[in-house]
Amino acid sequence: MVPTLKVQVAYQIQRPAEEIFEAIVDPDKMAKYFISKGSARMEEGKTVYWSFPEFPDEEPVQVGKIEQDRLVSFSWKIDGLDHFVEISLEPKGPADTLVKITERERPNDEAGIRWLKGNTEGWMNFLCCLKAYLEYGINLRKGGYDFYMKK
Repeated sequence: MVPTLKVQVAYQIQRPAEEIFEAIVDPDKMAKYFISKGSARMEEGKTVYWSFPEFPDEEPVQVGKIEQDRLVSFSWKIDGLDHFVEISLEPKGPADTLVKITERERPNDEAGIRWLKGNTEGWMNFLCCLKAYLEYGINLRKGGYDFYMKK
């Protein structure tokens, strides 16, 4: 049996887990570093809709398990396939948190390898943008994908 592929990234952010959790589940905060608009706060069992500046459509996101200040999980479709995302928060002191993201899964084939590359880059970009927003108040994403929209 050929193993499936999954994305795994991690980055430490110099903020408490509570602040990072809120920046992930609150669509107004998330719009300052990741999405352009979110329909509602992420709550377990709900479907929310995210808009991205470089894509024309809203993306439905099915919220899974939520653990206050520890875990946010959700699923969404990519190329017609369901993908499950887990964002875990691991305190490393009073003002430092290790954020880990796992997204799964795709077959280990050419399309899967393209997905693995693109989504690994995408989730690392998410973490860098989250860090810049929370630590410095900067929206790294703003204007960063203008070239993509002009294709």
